[in-house]
Amino acid sequence: MTEELHPKQRAGARLAEIDEFEVRIEKLIEGGDGLARFEGIPIFVPRSAPGDRLRVRLSERRPGYGRAEIIEILEPGPGRRDAPCPHYDRCGGCDLQHLEETAQLRYKAEAVRETLRRLGGIEIPSNVTVVPGRPWGYRLRSQLHIGEGIRGTEVGYFARGSHDLVAVNRCPVLVPELEAVLEGLPGQLGDTSHRRIDVTAGDGGSWTHSPPIDGLPQGEVESRIGDLVYAYDARCFFQGHRQLAPILIEHTLAASKIGAEEGDGTAFDLFAGVGLFSLPLARSYRRVVAVESDRVASRFNRRNAQRNQLANLEVKLQSVESWIPKLPRRPTRVIVDPPRLGLSHKVRRVLVERRPRHLTYVSCNAATLARDLKQLGPDFRIDSMTLLDMFPQTGHMEIVVQLLDREIYPEA
Repeated sequence: MTEELHPKQRAGARLAEIDEFEVRIEKLIEGGDGLARFEGIPIFVPRSAPGDRLRVRLSERRPGYGRAEIIEILEPGPGRRDAPCPHYDRCGGCDLQHLEETAQLRYKAEAVRETLRRLGGIEIPSNVTVVPGRPWGYRLRSQLHIGEGIRGTEVGYFARGSHDLVAVNRCPVLVPELEAVLEGLPGQLGDTSHRRIDVTAGDGGSWTHSPPIDGLPQGEVESRIGDLVYAYDARCFFQGHRQLAPILIEHTLAASKIGAEEGDGTAFDLFAGVGLFSLPLARSYRRVVAVESDRVASRFNRRNAQRNQLANLEVKLQSVESWIPKLPRRPTRVIVDPPRLGLSHKVRRVLVERRPRHLTYVSCNAATLARDLKQLGPDFRIDSMTLLDMFPQTGHMEIVVQLLDREIYPEA
């Protein structure tokens, strides 16, 4: 007698037998792919939109899910449009140009909510703020790839899902001074042996790059945010959205119910970079300690403190993982702005043990944020949350969460 298969096993066996089929996209997930289902099995479809009816071809089969590429749009969902950029069909730099900006913002915010709920059991508070960003001409930083084509040296981005070069002479998400560089850049590079170049822009049309290449601007640039001046170069991380960087600082430093006069007046900025949050923190707190493992960024942070006359800012050149045991008990304020991988288990554990009165978490990845908030949740409560569209035309959002120590600040 043949053993009866579980419904998912039957669907999985059916998926192994089929290459093309029709789906209806239910929603966008964090990262920008659309979610459909084939006999109950999740199918993830890049460049799709909620409401799309599509004919797709499987590109990847897994025991519990599949990935597929669009063959034909049978019925477009609401908000779908023709992508404004001529390179969008192949270029891997953007995910959502096929959606109108208002639809992008709505679907991305819904994806963050769903991810936090599903992975962390977290409900976004009712006072959440969603901040749109200028959709074009916003990006201050980019990583360009270099290759050889039939016309000689070419510059561009990798194609979606591969390391094939898509040569571009324009990129409408870049700030104008960087987009203007693209057309003449291949000729300026000549026969360079470098396969990648990082470019970044500052104020007044200035830009720089890394690694050094003769004939191209070298050194640092400056950006003024409020009355603070930040210097950095193309080797450093700096928030990429020109118009939203000041608003990100404002929402990150929001005092909530805690003022700088509480506790010992010391604030800690972990994963501090060149001082985006460290410098304004030093305007409000008696003492600020900034921790950053990158040598170049730490050097700029120190210099930025000096040029802005902030003698109360100390910069520690050390990884957060190795420094975190030095965090004192009950610090007044801690800000964490980790990379996409989020906080390590060690950092989460020490934060729970030392119990900052006010903990601010800045995240660019809802999935790792959900994991970290789940562990922090028993000891900290969410006071407010802000979603900022720092990455228009992509599936990502910046998330700022203000957390308060439950013992000191119980639920109202």
